[in-house]
Amino acid sequence: MTTPRERLAAVGNQIPPLIALIVLWMLLWGEFSWLNLLVAFVVGIVVTVVFYLVPVQLSGRLHPLHTVVFFVRLILDIVRASIDVSWLAVKPRLVTSNAILAIRLHTRSDLILTWTAVATSIVPGSIVVDIDRESSILYLHVLNLHSAADIESFRRQVLDTERRIVRGFGSREDVERMRGVLPVNRPSARRPSARRGAGSEPGKGTP
Repeated sequence: MTTPRERLAAVGNQIPPLIALIVLWMLLWGEFSWLNLLVAFVVGIVVTVVFYLVPVQLSGRLHPLHTVVFFVRLILDIVRASIDVSWLAVKPRLVTSNAILAIRLHTRSDLILTWTAVATSIVPGSIVVDIDRESSILYLHVLNLHSAADIESFRRQVLDTERRIVRGFGSREDVERMRGVLPVNRPSARRPSARRGAGSEPGKGTP
């Protein structure tokens, strides 16, 4: 049986999607009124009860500096990728070489998995086509990959995005799990345990 604290936590986890549904309803109507707010609340309650989803466990942690770093880097990635994709569109004698990649993340958090998928998809040149939630694997369609080095570079970029998200607002468990994960600009560095064959990094063993 669930304890009162667990039931209270389950109710609290349904509040964010309820608020999102209310905001969406108000945006669809295009105006604010108490009647629209009341109807949005009732519709939101019905949707969250009838179409009940597994609650997303919020981390309850926010690091302001790392959060700012994540968003600043995301904006820079979007600008850079937009320029690259624009050049591909006008490049003479373009030889396309796209790929579907499966990238295993380090986290097991639904929240971090969703944030990483969204942050990766909004950067031009790649889009998430499927997610294996149980194994924390993102399947992505990626443009302009011509070599194994290009594939490995993209894998490291996705894992680096995950690392920045975890450092910004991941749980303490996620932070501990990400310790020792190297940023994208140091792909060749290894800890001593890794050199002795202690194990492979997530994201490298999945084709």
